[in-house]
Amino acid sequence: MGSIAAKAKRRIVSLIKSDGNRSEKIFKNVILSFGVKGGSIIVGLLLVPMTINYINPIQYGIWLTISSVVSWMSFFDIGMGNGLRNKLAHAIALNEYENARKYVSTAYAVLAMIAFALFVIFWLVNPHLNWNSLLSIPDTVKDNIQLVVLIIVGSFCVQFVVQTINVVLMANQQPAISSLILFVGQLGILATIFILKQTVVGTLTNLVLALTILPIFALLIGSIYLYNNQLKIFAPSFRSIDFKFAKNILNLGGIFFVIQIGAMLLFQTDNIIINKIIGPEAVTVFNVSYKLFSVVIMLFGILITPYWSAFTDAYSKQDFDWMQNKVYRMRIIWVILSLVGIPLLVFSSKFLFIFWLGHTVNIPPNLSIAMGLYTIGFTGMTLNCYFLNGIGKLKIQLYLYVVSCLINVPLSIYWASRAGVVGVVLVNTIIMFLMCIVLWIQINKILKNRAYGIWNK
Repeated sequence: MGSIAAKAKRRIVSLIKSDGNRSEKIFKNVILSFGVKGGSIIVGLLLVPMTINYINPIQYGIWLTISSVVSWMSFFDIGMGNGLRNKLAHAIALNEYENARKYVSTAYAVLAMIAFALFVIFWLVNPHLNWNSLLSIPDTVKDNIQLVVLIIVGSFCVQFVVQTINVVLMANQQPAISSLILFVGQLGILATIFILKQTVVGTLTNLVLALTILPIFALLIGSIYLYNNQLKIFAPSFRSIDFKFAKNILNLGGIFFVIQIGAMLLFQTDNIIINKIIGPEAVTVFNVSYKLFSVVIMLFGILITPYWSAFTDAYSKQDFDWMQNKVYRMRIIWVILSLVGIPLLVFSSKFLFIFWLGHTVNIPPNLSIAMGLYTIGFTGMTLNCYFLNGIGKLKIQLYLYVVSCLINVPLSIYWASRAGVVGVVLVNTIIMFLMCIVLWIQINKILKNRAYGIWNK
């Protein structure tokens, strides 16, 4: 027995060493991320009732709607973030550290120019927009929505640049540290809203200032520390800016850009459609329901996030055995989650909502069922896309998102008017399941070296 155990131990050690500590990095990040993300989940759940009680469900729905609209601006990075992630991970895998630093420095420079241009354009246009009419905001809301939107856009433009540290950490297979920075920002928000509740009358403006500015401070402090310590070799500098590297990033990033737009129309238009067809309070119902089920999405994300750049590393070294093994294991986890974990959450959701929120927001049971199916589809999509994104096989994903964009919005509008929030969720779910089937087939072909033509692009 002792010799068998010794052989097994040697086999495990040899596997870890043979993949350049790839599996060891994943293991360490997953363990650390569970602790950090666990804290983030608790803080996130505490923030929802605290925030709704600080203002009211209508104002909270307005914040969610505006933030969804502003989040669209993230796609103006024209794929720089994901392009940088793959190019940087590839350079690290091949020990090309000078190129890695040029990729990071150039990405910061390009994103800063884009962010500055976006803010100037919006600052000039904002006074001429009637946000109350555009977002169907009721007359009972007395906040200066124009100012609120300007604060959100301004803070977003800063975060647009400083969150590049997260991309660098992901490419270096350190997503747990990225999660830690996010957690620190969330703790700051929780503490600030708690203090505001005791000292200041609840307004949308005060809430937005707390929710947008504190995460920026966390990112800035984290960036300064990391670039002066463990990420010093990648630290951005003016001397390392080389716009030829921007072209390399954008060649890949351009495809990511179109996919991001498709993902935006598939996932980020729900708040707008629900707000316009049903009303701001329904946006709160939708997001509160999603918040509970997003716990599963976050937990699955902890497991899958390190794999994107690990797959880039493995594919750069043509390590197909490792990729086959990891894809198979993640699929098993996804199946167990879909057949056991998510159904249990659906059945217990009524009691969880009452325990969590009391009777502040009423979540109908059919919405919980629809959200459970949505979560199964979303996690399946995440698993498929992380593998294909990591190895740069994006064409089928691109076409699927384009088709999905064309059908999702009109179908969601139609079913929102007929079935309410549940209709919107089910439309997204059906589309995601169809996409999952196609991408699953592509992955199988790639792993078996049977991918030809469009299946290998």
